[in-house]
Amino acid sequence: MLEIQYMVESVKIIATVAIFFIWFIRYDNIKKEFFEYGYPTWFRDLVGILKISFSIMLHSSLDNVVAIGSIGIATLMSGAVLTHIKVKSNFRKYIASVAMLSVSAFILFNSI
Repeated sequence: MLEIQYMVESVKIIATVAIFFIWFIRYDNIKKEFFEYGYPTWFRDLVGILKISFSIMLHSSLDNVVAIGSIGIATLMSGAVLTHIKVKSNFRKYIASVAMLSVSAFILFNSI
């Protein structure tokens, strides 16, 4: 049981680092993608704020807060996957969204 807890904590860190990297270091790419998909800038900024907030929530000591964070990320990643399907992106382009959706589900199911 202790091993799975270490694994969950490691995955939380990896998820948070990935989200911060994408929304801070690769922000120009995010702006380009949201523009290509026809989404307004306010929506892009809202998604970024939510993703960063949800990723921080993953590190709470309260299980309910971790659940909200992981459900929030899963919801946003579901939207990302659906967007990629809608615009007919090849799977390679949205595998990161599928991976993050899986990671958030893993965190949720092992934190509640």
